[in-house]
Amino acid sequence: MTSTQVTAADRRVRHDVRDGVVVIAFSAAASTAVALALLLLVRVAG
Repeated sequence: MTSTQVTAADRRVRHDVRDGVVVIAFSAAASTAVALALLLLVRVAG
């Protein structure tokens, strides 16, 4: 029974880490998209 509890806890930790990685990846992609949009806007306007 103890090993089951450890496995469940490990599974939760893995899910938390995966969720964190997804948030980091989305944030990086969104920041890159905004930077590219601003760069394009400046080049078109200038």
